[in-house]
Amino acid sequence: MRAIQIASPGRIEQVDIPAPVPSADQVLVSVRACGVCRTDLHLLDGEVSIPHPPIVPGHQIVATVVASGDDANPGAPLAPGVRVGIPWLGWTCGKCRYCRSGRENLCDLARFTGRDIDGGFAEFAVVDRRFCFPLPDSYSDLEAAPLLCAGLIGFRALRLAGVGQRIGLYGFGASAHIVAQLAGAEGRSVFAFTRPGDSATQRFARELGAVWAGGSLERPPEELDCAIIFAAAGELVPAALDAVGKGGVVVCAGIHMSEIPAFAYERLWGERVIRSVANLTRRDAEEFFARAGRERIHTSVTAYPLDETAQALEDLRHGRFEGAAVIDLAQSA
Repeated sequence: MRAIQIASPGRIEQVDIPAPVPSADQVLVSVRACGVCRTDLHLLDGEVSIPHPPIVPGHQIVATVVASGDDANPGAPLAPGVRVGIPWLGWTCGKCRYCRSGRENLCDLARFTGRDIDGGFAEFAVVDRRFCFPLPDSYSDLEAAPLLCAGLIGFRALRLAGVGQRIGLYGFGASAHIVAQLAGAEGRSVFAFTRPGDSATQRFARELGAVWAGGSLERPPEELDCAIIFAAAGELVPAALDAVGKGGVVVCAGIHMSEIPAFAYERLWGERVIRSVANLTRRDAEEFFARAGRERIHTSVTAYPLDETAQALEDLRHGRFEGAAVIDLAQSA
């Protein structure tokens, strides 16, 4: 099968490798589409380590089941032909104190799709059957792909931000363009922060319901109740603290962030909170996809064939598209 591998930091290549074979607890899937995430860039750049390279990245997988490793009953939910979504969290032990307390996203032994387990920038993949999710029928393969990380992490970050009415979104990319719609549906006012001078993305944010859009270091016209930082820029943490009022929550939603500069305690004082988001749980996925089935979320997608994956990553790095990039394996085939 054709696949894209990260061979070492900074080195990505297209290869022909044998199709994987599922074990008893896995299913073999034929990949239809796979979203491109900033985490894929962090892996490529060596900012997030890959334990055993080379690895096939890609963790926003839309696929159809080909076969089960245990020859499950054809009438089972994961029978051949069933469409599933596969996210970043790909395996947990199920036994540790985190798993047993509903916090499997923190499992010390967790394995992640596209980092520890070969991911979706390939024609086929094998995945743990516990971490496959049915997708709403109302979304095409390309539309559904960004929901599997940009949507899921955004959904978890929104919940952890609390119920504040005025919410700031720093970095208006794949996740923020979904979260803006979720927050708007809840009656919240969205304030979008972009790269300074990025008028096109600011216009895009307003089209998706933002009441204000400006540069990332600007002060919004109103004091915020909470903020989510999707950009991997540590300098935005003190800026977001300045923008939120007393009791405000600043959520750092990325897996990697540049160093956070020192700041005076008075910027945190007043019971302001800084917290991170780590991965997702299966419960997050179940709740989010149920909501996505009820409330149609628009995902803005730029499609690339498999052999242009490196270009998609560079376009993501430089902010050359709105919304999300998706590798279209159906087109590639």
